[in-house]
Amino acid sequence: MSPPMDWLSRLLDIMPVSGHLDIRCLYGAPWRLSINRSKPGEIPYHIVVEGTAMLEDTDKGLPQLLKAGDILLFPHGIAHTLHDGSGAPPKPARDRQSLNLTVSENAGTGDRLDMLCGYFVITPPYDRILHDYLPPRLVVHTAGDKVSAAHPTTSAQLAGLVALMRTESANESLGGHAMLNAFSAAMFALTLRLASESDTAPAGLLALAGQPRLTPALAALFRNPAHPWTLPELARLCNMSRATFARHFQQTMGASASDLLMDIRMSVAANELKKPSLSTGDVAEAVGYQSDAAFQRAFKQRMGITPARWRRAARSLESEAHLTGWSSKGVVAKL
Repeated sequence: MSPPMDWLSRLLDIMPVSGHLDIRCLYGAPWRLSINRSKPGEIPYHIVVEGTAMLEDTDKGLPQLLKAGDILLFPHGIAHTLHDGSGAPPKPARDRQSLNLTVSENAGTGDRLDMLCGYFVITPPYDRILHDYLPPRLVVHTAGDKVSAAHPTTSAQLAGLVALMRTESANESLGGHAMLNAFSAAMFALTLRLASESDTAPAGLLALAGQPRLTPALAALFRNPAHPWTLPELARLCNMSRATFARHFQQTMGASASDLLMDIRMSVAANELKKPSLSTGDVAEAVGYQSDAAFQRAFKQRMGITPARWRRAARSLESEAHLTGWSSKGVVAKL
């Protein structure tokens, strides 16, 4: 029997995500906050710590009420607006810089809002893949809902992490900025875990992870992506017929098992290409391709860039980061 596979940790190893918390909003109604479409690779997030907020986004158009304890992510980076719901002209907000983040405040005297805002960064080419497997809008609840009752550990952990972020954002202590960013990265993993535990997880990787009958195939693909997996082989792992497995996987994931396998392989390949000791042929073989040409076609098709160009860009990125201390965010455009 194969050992257990933590697919989420493996995913985040393959596609590293960094977190940034940079604004704390302290508003009194009426207030309004409009966020433009994010840059490629950025996932904005908002944490309603206290009070409520009405959400409107450009994709759905349907307002959604957010309450204290709600965490909102926009994996596709779509433009969105948050407001108090009164319809009154908002009071102008003013920003002041604290030691570790920006505090935005207004002169509104109505219902109070305390909200933490930041973003996650997934550098190219990994952002292309994660974009396809997460929904445009993701909201998880850390208090007083069915998910928390069914899975108190994850909810309690996430609520505790948010409390730490709130406390640290209010303090002006050395190391606070680094801690807030580290907390943000941990929050990304916990948010995905909690979403995958929900009975209403959106179609995609989160819904697939919540299907016990399909998780043996999901674990196998992440454990050994270089293996020449076949549909009958994956179906046997799940104790299903080939047709039943293919139907359930497609309906839950919104993509086929072969699509997911290719994406895992290409992400692993992107990491391997950073190693100067490995040729493109070595990388192709390491991810299950016997033909260098076939691997290069697949990489270009899925990643939007040739292996050679990706390798050059990755080396340039590491060199500049070493020499100047730049973050990966600062050179994303070069890819």
